[in-house]
Amino acid sequence: MNPKTLKYIIKRVILAIFTVWVVITLTFFIMHAVPGGPFLSEKAVSPAAQKAMEAKYGLDKPLGEQYLTYLTDVIQLKFGPSLKQRGRMVIDIMLDGLKTSAKLGLIAAFLALGIGVVLGSIAALRRNTILDRIIMVITTAFVSMPSFIMGSLLLVAFAIKIHLFPANGSTPAGLVLPVITLMLYPMSYITRLTRSSMLDVLGQDYIRTAKAKGVSRMRMIYGHALKNALIPVITYFGPMLAYIVTGSLVVEQIFAVPGIGRAYVQSIINRDYTLIMGTTIVLAVFIVVMNLVSDILYKVVDPRINLE
Repeated sequence: MNPKTLKYIIKRVILAIFTVWVVITLTFFIMHAVPGGPFLSEKAVSPAAQKAMEAKYGLDKPLGEQYLTYLTDVIQLKFGPSLKQRGRMVIDIMLDGLKTSAKLGLIAAFLALGIGVVLGSIAALRRNTILDRIIMVITTAFVSMPSFIMGSLLLVAFAIKIHLFPANGSTPAGLVLPVITLMLYPMSYITRLTRSSMLDVLGQDYIRTAKAKGVSRMRMIYGHALKNALIPVITYFGPMLAYIVTGSLVVEQIFAVPGIGRAYVQSIINRDYTLIMGTTIVLAVFIVVMNLVSDILYKVVDPRINLE
């Protein structure tokens, strides 16, 4: 690894750490600035009992002291106990949710990547034909439609009307509709990105030179054009994973998928401070890491790119 690349990576890692710290700080102080508290919804809780619970969870200490304590704990991956799910630690709740969300997200991501690249390549190679126009119209529709609308339509059509798939996402068959919902937008975006990039590559001088030398069409497409056309797609893959995970917040709620997204939404409804902050930090770290990986992949995939 040359010194310039190493310097760039170090700078990006430092920036990523700073970004995560900003997220932790903002989340902590915003949560404590919101009126009310996590114990106000408890039934028949006397002021003395409420003070006792606040003392138990350290909420009676000065805000600055709470912040420093929390920051120290987060560095050690200690997110504390849930304020609502008594007897459960935040890290355990998040790990349980991540198992489902990771499976859901990875399946959706790789399906979106595979199908998007194939459709985009077909559209580019069949430019201005009926097939190209059909692919572009469909992908434009999917890109324009929010995931919560798409999820609701799929739920009504395939779970409620014709009972093809379960409405509950807690079973393997029940994950089909959430996966489709999550993959449609990135698949459509990758299709359009691949088509645009492929058309650009097919117009380059080295492709014309390959044609003049008698290189076969299959070798020219798969050995030269597609490889270079996938550079923007590969660098988009990291942010796409982040989009799918954060986009699952609504999708998991629609299909009752027991993932980290649903746990996050429920924690907000229940005002579970520790779980809200823990899941926010985990999701933020994931987004930052995926963007960091994407930035570094620019140089790995194409050494000609100047990172500075």
